[in-house]
Amino acid sequence: MNIIAWLLLGLLAGAIAKAIYPGSQGGGILSTIILGIIGAFVGGSLYTLLTTGTLQLAATGLSIPGLLVAVLGAMVAIFLWGLMTRRAA
Repeated sequence: MNIIAWLLLGLLAGAIAKAIYPGSQGGGILSTIILGIIGAFVGGSLYTLLTTGTLQLAATGLSIPGLLVAVLGAMVAIFLWGLMTRRAA
């Protein structure tokens, strides 16, 4: 997948996850893209683990099922980021 598709998937997944996730997350467009890209990797890796039983670093593709997995992964990333920043504060 080329870099533009990764950025587009990250932006979409991060924006949807931030809209769905309760509370205020803050951050701008760059943090939304980064959380979405991390979410694509987290969601893709968890999906691969659940379907094949092996843990691999895999990202989702730019499709509707890939976007759903990336949004779920971005929500996990938002949750983990919230845990890390609450402990630091």
